[in-house]
Amino acid sequence: MEKLEILTYPDPRLKKISQPVKDFGKDFKDFVDKLIYTMYNSPASVGIAAPQVNNHIQTIIVDASNYKHKTNKKNHGLLVLSNPRIVAHDGEIIIREGCLSVPDYTGNVKRHFWIKVEAEDINGKTISFDTEGFEAVVIQHELDHLYGKLFIDRIASPKDLFRRKVYKK
Repeated sequence: MEKLEILTYPDPRLKKISQPVKDFGKDFKDFVDKLIYTMYNSPASVGIAAPQVNNHIQTIIVDASNYKHKTNKKNHGLLVLSNPRIVAHDGEIIIREGCLSVPDYTGNVKRHFWIKVEAEDINGKTISFDTEGFEAVVIQHELDHLYGKLFIDRIASPKDLFRRKVYKK
């Protein structure tokens, strides 16, 4: 399988608002397979959103299970979330984020520490779960892509943006 092309900043297509997923058929599932493959075969990737590959539907992929972070007490493994929304949140965390669409920089971003998420799974079935720490941050980061936002839009000041020295695989 070939990786999908990832849009990079300042591509204006990254600012487009995504549309809800309505058809969970074979074409959608084939696209999700390619999106998962692209995420797993990109450097240091724990999440990807459909708009990052120029498909403006509300679908994100998250897998924080192989990333060790002090806030990772548990996680849900591979998540395919369509039409996701945060229905409750609590606490704050400031964490250094990177992004496949902004490959040369990382930045400190303030996020909710705990979130409750509702979404549809790959078959269109409604699911709901809570998560916290790093996995919650990844979901919030990917959700932003669905609304045309990048982590660099959320940094408080230029001193919170850092040039990436090495892109670890």
